[in-house]
Amino acid sequence: MTKRTLVTLAIVCGSSISAAAQGKFGKWLQTENDTAYIEDHTEDITFRLYGSRKYTSYDIIDRKQKKDILYRPNTPFNIGVGANYRFIGINLGFNFPFINRHNERFGNTRYIDLQSHIYLRKLVVDFYGQSYKGYYIANPEKVFGKEYARQNPYPQRPDIRNRGLGLNVQYIFNDKRFSYRAPNLQNEYQKKSAGSFIVGGEFFLANIKGDSSLVPYNIADTTFLREQHYYKSGIASLAANIGYAHTFVYRQHFFLSISVTTGLGAAKTGLHYDDGSVSHSVGLQFSNTIRASLGYNSSRYFAGVHYVGMTTRSKMPEAHTYQAFGTGNLRVSLVRRFTLKKPLWRTRSITREAAAAPTADL
Repeated sequence: MTKRTLVTLAIVCGSSISAAAQGKFGKWLQTENDTAYIEDHTEDITFRLYGSRKYTSYDIIDRKQKKDILYRPNTPFNIGVGANYRFIGINLGFNFPFINRHNERFGNTRYIDLQSHIYLRKLVVDFYGQSYKGYYIANPEKVFGKEYARQNPYPQRPDIRNRGLGLNVQYIFNDKRFSYRAPNLQNEYQKKSAGSFIVGGEFFLANIKGDSSLVPYNIADTTFLREQHYYKSGIASLAANIGYAHTFVYRQHFFLSISVTTGLGAAKTGLHYDDGSVSHSVGLQFSNTIRASLGYNSSRYFAGVHYVGMTTRSKMPEAHTYQAFGTGNLRVSLVRRFTLKKPLWRTRSITREAAAAPTADL
């Protein structure tokens, strides 16, 4: 998938969820919403117009010197349409050249981003599967100095390749009154303020590699990382997380939804240096996931901005240094729900929990 990709398609089928819903686990997943707080619209057709930008990031940070190198890809802002009904969701995204034409100065990024956020009533599942090639340095003044940055405003690294794989599963305690679906999937309507504690676990694998050192040789401060020049880094981490989410509702329709979780675990980091040596270290791993939404919601209409972002930080072999991988999605949505006089098709055993399986963003 390149910067000129015209169509992005996302679709998910709920057959596996439907099968699970017939067993004990499926019954446990089901929730009887408190109708004074949550209005269910999974049996309606939810139609949306949206704009979306996915991203990933890689940062090299020296806490003692308070200096860093920030790598970013050049990803487009897509505009598209989508719809949800029961367990089926589809989104068509288009990269319009007149919107992203000024992004040429950041270089070319080729990527595949299989990012998916699944919102069940009791569980939230985040899946990250990414492959990016082509980055630029987002803070050239701090890395190379002002004079260099004036001549090279966004130094490009088309050789850098990054692959990431991650899974985050979290349990929602107050599933009867708090809805993640309302701001993120728009197939529910939260009418009153409510919140919930969240606990879960996550793992993350990442590998980033360049044809030359990820710490540039012409960096202004040669003491950064003590001239430890490496061209490849990989991490494997496992962590538990805990957090809290709350949706504030004003006059039944205007809302602000904030969710913050923090993870703590262990990570193994490997660095491959330019001289051929390799170093490995095991240390603490910190992570956080932020979800934020703002907008208007009602029985028929939704308009809002919603953001999901995850960052994982792992220690590097050099003292006071660490690297951070980040990924996320920013989306703007305009939604209209259509009530059907009768279902589009009849099913025998599908539950409302299975019927509400969300769209996967691919």
